[in-house]
Amino acid sequence: MVFEVTPSSNVALIGNALMHNTEQKLNALELNATAGHSGRVCLRATLMLIGLLTLQACSDGGDSFNATFVELGTVGRGTTPDIAHSDSTFEGQHYSGSGLCASCHSNADTGEPVMAVQDDSGIRDVSIGTAWESSMMANSTRDPYWHAVVANELKRFPNLEDEINDTCTRCHAPMANDLAKKEGLDFQLFDSGSEKDGDFVQGFYSMDAGNELFNHAMDGVSCSMCHQIADDGNLGTDAGMSGGWTVETFADPTQRPAYGQYSDPEGGYMLQQAKFSATFGAHISSSESCGSCHNLKTNPVDKNGNPLPNQSHFAEQMMYTEWENSIYDDAGSAPASCQSCHMPKLDQSVQLANAGSTRKRDNFSEHTMLGANTVMQSMMRDFAEELGISSDIDFDESIVRNRDFIRTSAEVELQNLAYDGEKINMDVQITNLTGHKLPSGYHARRVYLHVLVTDASGKLVYENGRMNSDGSIDGVAEDVGPSQFEPHHDVITSATQVQVYQAITGDHNGKKTNSLLLASQYLKDNRLTPLGFDKANVPSDIAVVGGALGDNDFNQGVDNVTYQIATTGEAPFNVLVELRYQPLSFGDVSDLFTSSEEIDQVDMFRTMYDQLPHHDEVITTAVGTAE
Repeated sequence: MVFEVTPSSNVALIGNALMHNTEQKLNALELNATAGHSGRVCLRATLMLIGLLTLQACSDGGDSFNATFVELGTVGRGTTPDIAHSDSTFEGQHYSGSGLCASCHSNADTGEPVMAVQDDSGIRDVSIGTAWESSMMANSTRDPYWHAVVANELKRFPNLEDEINDTCTRCHAPMANDLAKKEGLDFQLFDSGSEKDGDFVQGFYSMDAGNELFNHAMDGVSCSMCHQIADDGNLGTDAGMSGGWTVETFADPTQRPAYGQYSDPEGGYMLQQAKFSATFGAHISSSESCGSCHNLKTNPVDKNGNPLPNQSHFAEQMMYTEWENSIYDDAGSAPASCQSCHMPKLDQSVQLANAGSTRKRDNFSEHTMLGANTVMQSMMRDFAEELGISSDIDFDESIVRNRDFIRTSAEVELQNLAYDGEKINMDVQITNLTGHKLPSGYHARRVYLHVLVTDASGKLVYENGRMNSDGSIDGVAEDVGPSQFEPHHDVITSATQVQVYQAITGDHNGKKTNSLLLASQYLKDNRLTPLGFDKANVPSDIAVVGGALGDNDFNQGVDNVTYQIATTGEAPFNVLVELRYQPLSFGDVSDLFTSSEEIDQVDMFRTMYDQLPHHDEVITTAVGTAE
């Protein structure tokens, strides 16, 4: 729907236009107008109907707005998940639950931490189980966004049910996936078929703690999973990635290894209590082990689920390969493994367990599994019961820890900041300090610049990249029209141009898509590259795509963005620049929400998402004054 409205148009006019063009009931209307430079005025309206619409209208100084209404999806049904609690103390032939490990490697019966260090905040508990249980690794199978995305793909491609279930659970529910293959069990995430038709198959999503498969699944990426990955010669190769890890089978459970970082393990007590043999394994501390899941190639298809001819794969996420092409690679100028950042070593010696050996160990790698998805951690905290998560898990502490971690991922510097009497000119230099692209991994993530300018009186005279309460960002193309995406910017002259670092996926026809299996190419990839990454000399799977490829000051971990801000007001002007991270982009979730009427898991995720306390995080800031 397109309407021509004047700046004086009121709520009634827009409401009447909408009511005339839709049979759905108008419940509420939020209307905002913001003034940009050179008389440009932008109008944004969010309209809560039985269908959700967003209005973006802009004028370059004339008397009228060209207003475009974009339908983003239906209103949610308000459903929530009801996942059972699992038994994490299970003992299986191939794996054992995290609760069994934590009985020695976390709090003792006294409630005192088994592993503790003294720092500026006092005594800090660094016990293995306590650190791990609030991580995204521990909760990988209970991740409601993952549920929604998989359910959406299963609905879209029913002919690929087996492939989707296997591929998606291989890394999100690895122990259950492997158990099913070893034991020949039926295995899928969600229920299918019906008892009436005689073809009902139960998925582990609806099972409970009485089922071995369910317990293996809901323990996520767990202790006996990672610590049993074999150094089989495939780690670090294509065969060992995309879930290509190997856990060997032993007829005698006491022969199962528990690979660890120490060359002189003391494992008698572990062998007696848990039937795992403590074994040194250098590979457990290598990036190659992480790459087994964090390099993922998919098999792209057309809209009917048929494989695309002449295309062997799509590089859905390639964190390991990005790292290989940085200074942090083992052969680079500043070698650092994935574990170096995400599992930092303690600077104090600690005892590892409450039983067996009392020996203290140096350089222990914390099991915090540091990451950046505090948004999802907040959802898991607030909906723990619905997701079957223990209420005892301290997500708040983990969120604080991860916020601190996020702030180490980049630097921002203001350069050449000046006011010429008509406009503010400045260069914003961003340096990526991570060992991979920023953001990296799944394509829903984005990093963006938020710029605020106030004049001498403290009045806000310019804002670029403002986030709204629903997670949308003013001026960003995909947050208005789902088929659009924001181009890469080298020079920004308008408040409607926002620098967004992201990967935008497209299908084989070059049409933007958020579907994992339809994605066969990148239409845009201007994610900040790591230091040492030469965009002219990297594999095609991690190539820079779009405008950033021709941007001469975008390379080697650094980007420089020039701002030309026409403004009124009284100098001096104070400038604040924020680099912010959003793990779930508004355009991605809006597209997903179009399926919430027919797919329960999508609606459940939507219900929880709409109640989130925050949708992004500040990575770092820079301030300056233009006179």
